[in-house]
Amino acid sequence: MVGVILAGGAGRRLGGGKAGREAAGRPLAAYAADALAAVAETVAIVGKSGEGLPDLSGVERWDDEPREPRHPAVGIVHALDRAGGEPVLVCAADMPFVGAGECAAIAEAASPGRAVVASAGDVLEPLLGLYPPAALGALHDGALRGAPMRALAAELDPLPVELPSRALRSVNTESALRLADGELRQLRSIT
Repeated sequence: MVGVILAGGAGRRLGGGKAGREAAGRPLAAYAADALAAVAETVAIVGKSGEGLPDLSGVERWDDEPREPRHPAVGIVHALDRAGGEPVLVCAADMPFVGAGECAAIAEAASPGRAVVASAGDVLEPLLGLYPPAALGALHDGALRGAPMRALAAELDPLPVELPSRALRSVNTESALRLADGELRQLRSIT
């Protein structure tokens, strides 16, 4: 399995360059990198070239082209193409509260040929999930037709893994970034 940080979104609500925006003195993508590295030997960040992806120690950079469409499934497809037949465990760059435990729970639920996706209650969070090579065609087609990622993940009939909703939060706005910064600083001071 390859760990993949999804960083191909435009991040318009956060002023762009979301993966490199800092919370508690670190790029947002660094939190996903740490979580994924706890369960995957190889970790890569997938995003559009020239869009300010942060350099993260021990993390490969896999530039995703073409520039459009911008869809999380495009990044997952690119990662599956690059992973050499291995499944990919993905985490969005803007999910700094996902930790090693959440990634391990997804990885431990792996079932050959079947997607595993985080959920909170009855809501899938497909930007934290394990996608097998068998999902490549459906993800590609779904991205081209612009299917919402949650609907596309549901079409894969994934194994859901219930995780705390607080871990699955995304940082999409300046106010969310400020809140995350404060929470992450507080967590760091406790440990």
